[in-house]
Amino acid sequence: MLYPKNSVDKLGFTEVKELIKAHCLSEMGQQMVDKIQVMSNYDQIYKFLNQANEFKNILVNDAALPIHHFFDIKSLANKARIEGVFLSEEEFYQVQASLQTVFAVIAYFSEREGLYPNLEALFEHLPIEKAILKKIDQVIDAKGKIRPNASRELMEITSGIAKAEQEARRKIDQIFKAASGSGWTADGSLTVRDGRLCIPLLAENKRKLKGFIHDESASGQTVYMEPEEVFTLNNRVRDLEFERRREIVKILTTLTTELRPYTPLLLSYHSLLTKLDFVRAKALFAIDIEADMPQVVNEAKLKLYNARHPLLFLNFKKEHKTVVPLNVHIDEGTRIIVVSGPNAGGKSVCMKTVGLLQMMVQAGLLIPAAEASVVGVFKQLFVDIGDDQSIESDLSTYSAHLSKMKTFVEDANGKTLILIDEFGTGTDPQFGGPIAEAVLESLNHKKVKGMVTTHYSNLKIFASNTEGIENASMLFNNVEMKPLYQLEIGKPGSSYAFEIAQKIGLPQNVLNLAKNKISEGQKKVDTLLVDLEREKREIFETKQKLDKQQRKVNELQTENEKLKSYLDENKKVLIREAKDQAKNIILNANKLVENTISEIKSSNADKEVTRNLRENLNIELKKNTVKTEPVKANTIADEELKPGDWVKLTDSETTGQVIELIKDNVVIAIGDLRTVAKKKRVIKVSRSSVPKDIRKSFNSHTSDFASFSPEIDVRGMRTEDALHAIEKLFDRALMMGFNNLKIIHGKGDGILRKMIRQYLKKYDQVDRLEDEHADRGGDGITYAFLK
Repeated sequence: MLYPKNSVDKLGFTEVKELIKAHCLSEMGQQMVDKIQVMSNYDQIYKFLNQANEFKNILVNDAALPIHHFFDIKSLANKARIEGVFLSEEEFYQVQASLQTVFAVIAYFSEREGLYPNLEALFEHLPIEKAILKKIDQVIDAKGKIRPNASRELMEITSGIAKAEQEARRKIDQIFKAASGSGWTADGSLTVRDGRLCIPLLAENKRKLKGFIHDESASGQTVYMEPEEVFTLNNRVRDLEFERRREIVKILTTLTTELRPYTPLLLSYHSLLTKLDFVRAKALFAIDIEADMPQVVNEAKLKLYNARHPLLFLNFKKEHKTVVPLNVHIDEGTRIIVVSGPNAGGKSVCMKTVGLLQMMVQAGLLIPAAEASVVGVFKQLFVDIGDDQSIESDLSTYSAHLSKMKTFVEDANGKTLILIDEFGTGTDPQFGGPIAEAVLESLNHKKVKGMVTTHYSNLKIFASNTEGIENASMLFNNVEMKPLYQLEIGKPGSSYAFEIAQKIGLPQNVLNLAKNKISEGQKKVDTLLVDLEREKREIFETKQKLDKQQRKVNELQTENEKLKSYLDENKKVLIREAKDQAKNIILNANKLVENTISEIKSSNADKEVTRNLRENLNIELKKNTVKTEPVKANTIADEELKPGDWVKLTDSETTGQVIELIKDNVVIAIGDLRTVAKKKRVIKVSRSSVPKDIRKSFNSHTSDFASFSPEIDVRGMRTEDALHAIEKLFDRALMMGFNNLKIIHGKGDGILRKMIRQYLKKYDQVDRLEDEHADRGGDGITYAFLK
């Protein structure tokens, strides 16, 4: 059940149907699209979704389905049922083409039996009666014209017409030639008048030929005559054409009579073609919106991943933009989601996306969401979106809302999905808020599922304290003052009213006046929401960076393991080859030594011979001696280190500059970082061996160090801006090794001082916080001493 009936228009379902209709090949398919309704029968929904999904797979992954002709054969079958009525040549051609498409489609699925079970079910138990097609083929040709040999009589008549036409043409050519030779004809050739071939004669010669005058020229100087002999032959042709027409009617009547018993089957074929056109259009639309089939369950629940609004997706696609996907879940644990956040932040689009996708699934349409999404079945869908005020019904905007709330509270149950936009607006917030809260509490007691959007703080507080109701917010970049269109479950969102007003350019004095008119409690809540959102965004961004770094570390680790495995394998090979080579060297050396001894003996230790043999041994020794190359390094040995020297760590390629020497330790600056290493772990290197970019980077950091001041004045700043500035100063102070910070915040009501101290206490690096001396500013200045 849909309430109200115009929910399909408000959620955009009517537009979706129009887009599907554009893909239909036939009027029957379009009529079927018009009949699409939101269903609550699980089996039907599951069947229709599978049909659309299977057809989508055919369009994307398989050969084209042989769908060429879609004609309305239902009206033709109904016409053929009537005794004495016959179908025309064109109508029989439509039946013929449609039957060819039906049989081709059935053959296509027969070749892929079992691959598309839900589409095969469309023609299950449907008989294939090719006798109909055979009978039509005997009479109608491929161009939709009756065959000349459809009957023996028609063939004879057709032959007689051809002969008579040839005789008439031959005769008129003869007469025209003779008349032209006598100079009776006007300029020109034979021409047709009233469907008859005529000779153009000069008016003064019209009595020189016997015949029938069909026309004359505008000037009256030329007449168009059909000669008497030809007139008789043409009349014979006309008579034969009448006979041919009567014979064709007789043939078509006989064929219609033969077709009449098959009209129920023709209606079944028509139904198959209509359903195929309908499912094909749904599949093509699914491809357009990049839709998939979600997991469908017979429960009242919803879990969407990477969901996109189909109409918004198509509009953005034309403009080459990307829709921010939506992730949301609604189940027994989280029944109602209360979405808050700034105007134009995407709250309504988020809610409409949920409603439209739920409606599409229950209408058997694939949705633009991840396949892992889970969509249940709701028996009722209640929607309150937009302004429904009515002059005729004497309903104001708020009265119309209340009228709907009455129906929601009375008729909703655990299998109802409710969608309420701008819950409680339209009247005094002092009264509208409590009424909206009471309605929400009543709906929650009934275990209703749904989503509502609001700006009311009491609804946000109610949601945070009530089981089954969850706060959610549309994220907002409060630095650039623009929405991110991302839904975050678990916390309410600020409306950013003052920030948006400031960006638009509302005068500052008006803004200040407005701020003074709201309570301190409300100010605090809104400030905390803004701070919470900023911190969450920063945590999210940091987490993304850490995830990226972790992925890089994992890749490097995998690469190192592969490299180690490769080196270990190569090491074994090299050792084996070295052993073989050493073995060969020893064998050759033994032979050489034996030969040398033998030759010395045979020469009776002749000095000259012995000297030559010793030289040969030295030559062989040099051949197998491994030359050691000196290691090149831009190091400066045996020199005392001093601040400003460049050094390199011995166990890595890291280069840095000495800042301070403490006994056997060296304090080294490496970019933004400071590290301490033992003297024996560093090697002094020349300045020229240090890359220019490292030297340049260090110079800039040194300059920053020199210009850095551990003092900040945040008087006049908003709390958020002040904390942000202090955070940056705090980070730099830690990095540069400063022991304390001086923060000038002023006295005022003490709120800014309290917020700053609460903020600094959460850091472990802060040792203690103290006020300045009473003579020099007292509690208007805070000193933060770092560990």
